[in-house]
Amino acid sequence: MISVVDLFRIGIGPSSSHTVGPMRIVREFLNLLSRHGELARTARIETELQGSLALTGIGHGSVDAVIMGLLGFEPETIDPDAARKAVEQAEASRSVHLPGGQTIGFDRKTDIHLNCGVIPKLHPNGMVLTAYDAQSAVLRCGEYYSTGGGFFATRLQLETNAPDDRIDVGANVPFPFASGEELLKICSEQRLLIDAVVQENETAYRSAEETSACLDRVADAMMDCIDRGLAQRGLLPGSLRVRRRAAEIHDRLQARWVSNEPECLFDWLNLFAMAVNEENAAGGRVVTAPTNGAAGIIPAIMRFYCSEGRRLDRAKARRYLLTAGGIGLLYKQRASISGAEMGCQGEVGVACSMAAGGLAAVLGGTPQQVTTAAEIGMEHNLGLTCDPVGGLVQIPCIERNALAAVKAANAARLALHNEELPRVSLDQVIETMRQTGLDMSDKYKETSRGGLAINVVAC
Repeated sequence: MISVVDLFRIGIGPSSSHTVGPMRIVREFLNLLSRHGELARTARIETELQGSLALTGIGHGSVDAVIMGLLGFEPETIDPDAARKAVEQAEASRSVHLPGGQTIGFDRKTDIHLNCGVIPKLHPNGMVLTAYDAQSAVLRCGEYYSTGGGFFATRLQLETNAPDDRIDVGANVPFPFASGEELLKICSEQRLLIDAVVQENETAYRSAEETSACLDRVADAMMDCIDRGLAQRGLLPGSLRVRRRAAEIHDRLQARWVSNEPECLFDWLNLFAMAVNEENAAGGRVVTAPTNGAAGIIPAIMRFYCSEGRRLDRAKARRYLLTAGGIGLLYKQRASISGAEMGCQGEVGVACSMAAGGLAAVLGGTPQQVTTAAEIGMEHNLGLTCDPVGGLVQIPCIERNALAAVKAANAARLALHNEELPRVSLDQVIETMRQTGLDMSDKYKETSRGGLAINVVAC
């Protein structure tokens, strides 16, 4: 079991596997050099991005993320504007000031390689970092994989999986579960709701008060991201020249607000999701939920159902995030939340499933109804491809989050009306997603080599 808080990482856009993951990998490599007394002898660090990290590395911000990591920036505390300015200074001076204190030479063109021809077998988001001394001798080489949502693993970790194909990490928790069936059994035997089970497991990592503080920080970051998205106007970065729409939609909704208008729910969920994903596309500060590409769905549902205006109902928001996080852990354990592995069903589909389950809990659903909502949320995202136009997280990603937020609300409502055991379980739909992802062509998995990415002119 891993902590549910780890699913909700605060970082920067536009892609957690392409920005948060690489930044954390670079920091880990620098720490490794330091632990072995090699950092002070390092004169140059070379990074090779492979697979999806290379194919969409420019549009998804991977190259800049590597430089930010070298400069000592961390996803959780980064100021996006300050980081971008530091990257520009590093490129202009052809040097980077490492966290260890010394300054080394740096040339973006020669020190960061986009190896589009290599799709690693262990995971399609591969990174190889090599440190050299002043005589160009290799000090150390590290091979890493950005596995989605800001998580990463080394080659050794992926090659030494446990027999059941899960990496043996995390703490010993009071109520471990590796399937939806096990989770429901725990709820029944302990007479606990899903959020209470997850809350108890979090005590293996920190106190209950600290967990609540972590969840509140995540919720506030989500709300802040929505607010920033509602305030910004203009064009998003990149050749597509996509115009931000959230602020204009917000103006229209406020001008003609009618509480009983049938479509108002759709409008507000669309708005909140788009506000987040426009911020993400601009490289702003977002929360992986469970990834950056799907960052708008969970906050949109929370804003509409767990708050009055800007004021969060803390109890509702915690129940919502704990429940959604518990669902997300199942996908992380049993399949993947990486678009490079599963296509967009592993990002938007998982976020929709998590949001549906969390909303069902907030609306008073039983544990069975919660897992049913989560199952419905994924069942109707199966096969969803990841085909970002121009390698940018803009088309179809922004609108896709909006539609998935509406779908999550509908999935929760359908589940609450269901008094019978569903014919399809959450475990079955997770396994179906995994198999579908394995069968899916690589060109539909965050490589921009198929679908809309090749049928829409990107300039």
